[in-house]
Amino acid sequence: MWEKKEEKKEQKEEDLLKELCGNDAKLYHCLSSFLYMHPLEAISKKDLDILTEEAEKSGDFEPALDKAIFEAAQNPGEMGRYIKVIQNLASKTIHATEQKKEKVEKEGLADYVASLRGRIENQKFMVERTEDIINVASKFYNETLMELGEHERREARAEERRKAEGEESRIRGQEKEVRETRKRERRGMGRKEKRKAEKQDKREELAAEERKEARGEERKEAEAQERRTEELEKTGREARKKERRGN
Repeated sequence: MWEKKEEKKEQKEEDLLKELCGNDAKLYHCLSSFLYMHPLEAISKKDLDILTEEAEKSGDFEPALDKAIFEAAQNPGEMGRYIKVIQNLASKTIHATEQKKEKVEKEGLADYVASLRGRIENQKFMVERTEDIINVASKFYNETLMELGEHERREARAEERRKAEGEESRIRGQEKEVRETRKRERRGMGRKEKRKAEKQDKREELAAEERKEARGEERKEAEAQERRTEELEKTGREARKKERRGN
């Protein structure tokens, strides 16, 4: 079941990217290699400057490039600055990859050479279409993060339900144990004491029933609130989708 949910989510993200890229197959091909379904997990938490410094030493500019695209998507007001940053990182990636390609060509690794050529073409495309890439990445990440937030809130609500159900079960067990204890105690009582205890038991049972009904009302209200929240989230997703198509 978990694997099917993951496959469904991956398909949803793929469909979102296709929707944002429209008929631009080259843009889709490029971005499908650079955007992440879980950006907060996949993209380094380090500052972009630190990642760039590390890349200069290692020759691997992809972590810095991923970070730059993500930051650019989150800061549309700084488009000009990030265009230059991304183009610079992509150009350095091209240079580093061409050097690697020359080396593996001498070693006769044809499949690897083809892979490196594809990477170089992707980076050249990124240099040429940086603004388009940032625009699509911004919409993609905004929607992805929005839905991830909704998913986390749904998980939190589900956890609250599980806790409430566990507490309800605990209370029922506790009340049952109290009733059985009182029943055992009555067996050793005289008639007068037993009648008095039975009256007390009825009062306790009525109070327990009232508490049970109150908890039931609380559950109903929580369930209704959850339905309202899910409906609002669904409406929001549909509105954002309509807005994307309008753009």
